[in-house]
Amino acid sequence: AMLAFAATVKQVLSTATTPTVLASIPLVTFDGEKATTHEFVELNDPVMGGRSSGTWSVMPTFGVMDGEVVDVPSLQAPGFIKAAADGAFPDAASASAGALELEVRSTTPQYAGFRVSLAAGAVAPPYSCAGGGSIPLSRGCYKAKFSVPAGDGWHAVSVPFASFSDLWSPATGEHTKECSEDASACLTAKKLSSLQRVELWAEGAVGKVHLELKSVSAVPAAPHPNSTPLLTVSSPAALAAAAALAAAAQRS
Repeated sequence: AMLAFAATVKQVLSTATTPTVLASIPLVTFDGEKATTHEFVELNDPVMGGRSSGTWSVMPTFGVMDGEVVDVPSLQAPGFIKAAADGAFPDAASASAGALELEVRSTTPQYAGFRVSLAAGAVAPPYSCAGGGSIPLSRGCYKAKFSVPAGDGWHAVSVPFASFSDLWSPATGEHTKECSEDASACLTAKKLSSLQRVELWAEGAVGKVHLELKSVSAVPAAPHPNSTPLLTVSSPAALAAAAALAAAAQRS
């Protein structure tokens, strides 16, 4: 029995490999890297009759959205400012069970209307990101809320892909259907494989806005905390020691 056990251990150890860890996928950076450098354009609610104002500027290593959201007179509700970038983005399908990670900081962390949207599968991304699925042919712009912690340093803010939906009100930015309620509103791996547009919003809440963005990445989900491997090999030295033990057991 000992010989059989030793043989089994040797066979398992001989085929053991280090578990694959999926790396995060950079989507937007400001370091000049061709695949992730995109031009953002500011768009504010005056195109909708509002009076909000905002600007987008680029510093050496980050972008800055600055402005103020005020009520749209005709709606008697807060308007928006946003910055949008179109282009070909890296394939993020492998992160579909994970989250979008924004490396950000803000001097207005109390602002309550920060949102981010990703266009994918849209007939026309600007149109979809104005309609939110509320008008014909405007599906494909997936939006989610986020908040920024206070402090001078950069913060990694995680926005789960499951919290995005392409069904939302263009008047308020609020979801009209959640992904959990309607599978057609979900940001799937297929959609993440061919992103068309990234947008940062300040929407649905009045107030001054200052948001600095250093990067946007897609981050795969971490292994489930309750999953326990049958065999864990922590290092090459541990693997060698286990193999030596198995060999010794076979000789005995």
